[in-house]
Amino acid sequence: MSLGDFIKKQFIDILQWTDQSDGVLMWRYPMADQEIQYGGSLTVREAQSAVFVNEGTVADVFGPGKHTLVTQTLPVLTYLKNWDKLFESPFKSDVYFFSTRQQIGRRWGTPQAISVRDKDFGMVRMRAFGLYAFRVADPRKFYTEIAGNRAQVSVDDLDEQLDGTVLASLAAAIGNSGVPFLDMAANQTLLAQAIAKEISPAFDAIGLALDSFMIQSISLPEPLQEALDKRIAMGMAGNLDAYAKFQTANAIPIAAGNEGGLGGLGAQLGAGAAIGAAMGQALGAGQAAAGVAAGAAAASTAATPAAPAADSPEDRLGKLKGLLDRGLITQADFDATKAEILKKLAG
Repeated sequence: MSLGDFIKKQFIDILQWTDQSDGVLMWRYPMADQEIQYGGSLTVREAQSAVFVNEGTVADVFGPGKHTLVTQTLPVLTYLKNWDKLFESPFKSDVYFFSTRQQIGRRWGTPQAISVRDKDFGMVRMRAFGLYAFRVADPRKFYTEIAGNRAQVSVDDLDEQLDGTVLASLAAAIGNSGVPFLDMAANQTLLAQAIAKEISPAFDAIGLALDSFMIQSISLPEPLQEALDKRIAMGMAGNLDAYAKFQTANAIPIAAGNEGGLGGLGAQLGAGAAIGAAMGQALGAGQAAAGVAAGAAAASTAATPAAPAADSPEDRLGKLKGLLDRGLITQADFDATKAEILKKLAG
């Protein structure tokens, strides 16, 4: 290089990244054929890191702050370039800036159902969707594993790889979580924590930190959903007597379409209570035959109001009011059946 070319050559004395666009994780400072002035200034803003790279090898990493570029602040680069302590000439180096702020609202999901093991049902299939947030935690590792010689890396560039990372670990995470499928809907936070623990090492391996992981919905296969519905129904029933009432309430729409309509509802309520009582006796005292006989007798005479002698009209009306309060029958059904019971009571 001639003296004239040296004088005309531009030297960089200030290095900084001011146009930090949303979604950009890494940006290479455009050097062209320029050189960095010895003693120049490097400004790294909050939520940024800067990395000096010499011929593809990561040298020095800088955090937020203003740094003077001399051999003392560039020890690795000084070693790689074999500078002596008196070196004061302009030098060439690639400089990369990294955004270390959180990248939030990233979506994940299972395009197709995945097979996982469950202690209650064996192998089952499910789909799930949610959100996660991450950030660049180790710029050196991120450059080595992901960036390479790219001029820029954005969040969108990583979507496919990160989605694959999540899905690859999802089945194992759910299987190892210890959360039964029937309890997943009520334990989404616990399950999300278990999944995050499983996939965090994969993020760490490429220089990222998984800051949050959320499950928004879980879609269970139809047979499993039916089993869940039954468990909920049994929980609502509470015990045998309540279960008999629950079954009776389910029979109300059918009774309304049969001969006699809702007029026999009081008798049906009594029959349900008698069946529940018979079942309880059979389980507690071993009198199964007597219980079944009592239940059969009550069921066979369901159309006759006088059959369930254990229930007075007041008891029937109380049970009927309970069904109304729980929304299992309408006000019109309640009024019609109440009138029928009172009519029979009056003779």
